Amino acid sequence: MSTLDRLTADLTTSLKARDTLRTSTLRQLIGAVRHEEKAGTVARELSEDEILKVLARESKKRRESAQIYADAGAADRAATETAEAQIVDEYLPTRLSDDELAALVDAVVTDTGASSLKDMGTVMKEANARAQGRADGKALSALVRSRLAG
Repeated sequence: MSTLDRLTADLTTSLKARDTLRTSTLRQLIGAVRHEEKAGTVARELSEDEILKVLARESKKRRESAQIYADAGAADRAATETAEAQIVDEYLPTRLSDDELAALVDAVVTDTGASSLKDMGTVMKEANARAQGRADGKALSALVRSRLAG
């Protein structure tokens, strides 16, 4: 079952359960995927990886919004955004732990023979490919930069 099929099935379940937060979030996710399918000059069907990228982007938007709301003192809105992000995260692959991420970066640095910050692009490209969307880009970049700098 594809992620989009799972989203649609879960939407039906949440509608029957009258879970308004989940229903609203799933509708937004399905809408984001459909919008991405129609973006560009020709409508197309998204691959599973492309759907996961859309969901990761939606999760990131919600986490950033939650931070902005929290900084502005709107705790209730921040809580809603965080709850929505948690729902989105249920459909994403599990994130790499800090130790797993460090091991991945060490392996990539060793395999590519990188020795300075000049090699950061090469290391990032390979690390992103190996992480397969299971690592935050900022955290990965910071870790690669620290490994290559010192």
